Amino acid sequence: MAKKIELLEVSQRKLLGQGLSSCSLDEILEIDSQLEKSLKSIRARKAQIFQEQIEELKEREKQLLERKCKDTRQWQLSAQPSEGVTYSQSSPSSEVETELFIGLPEMRCS
Repeated sequence: MAKKIELLEVSQRKLLGQGLSSCSLDEILEIDSQLEKSLKSIRARKAQIFQEQIEELKEREKQLLERKCKDTRQWQLSAQPSEGVTYSQSSPSSEVETELFIGLPEMRCS
């Protein structure tokens, strides 16, 4: 068991770049191959995680847009004046409130 632990520690040191002076060219090439394989695996997993996060965020965006459309429709229905009620305009000009933002255009409800 102690021998196995020692071999694992030596292998770990070699993968960390320590004690390579005693390695043959073939051993160094094998270590390089192992490191490349490990990096490829790590990068693939990282890309997979990012892709999953992107999909989750897209789904969340879709849900929020649907909720926004629903809330907007509900607000418009509640804001409509009831029949028989008239509103007078005190002056020919009226103030309009606008929104200004920097970014991509919003998706509009139909």
